Amino acid sequence: MRVKEKMTGLFSLPKEIALNLPLITVTGRGEINIENYKNLVEFTDTKIRIQTNAGMLSIEGQGFILKQITSEHVLITGTINAIHW
Repeated sequence: MRVKEKMTGLFSLPKEIALNLPLITVTGRGEINIENYKNLVEFTDTKIRIQTNAGMLSIEGQGFILKQITSEHVLITGTINAIHW
């Protein structure tokens, strides 16, 4: 285990904050919120690719709408069929 991971456990810090990992919240099949992302690489109404510190996140589905984007998070609605790393 790396030092940062040990410190995270020791001080009860959330891993996504201490290790700068993405926090992904999926609500049903209709909404996904990604926090701590690096870059929105591709966005169409059927495919989304987002670069994170944990790797490339690909989301497939239909009718995607970018509801909100900030430097900290991306909120997307539509029908989610698959999520891949």
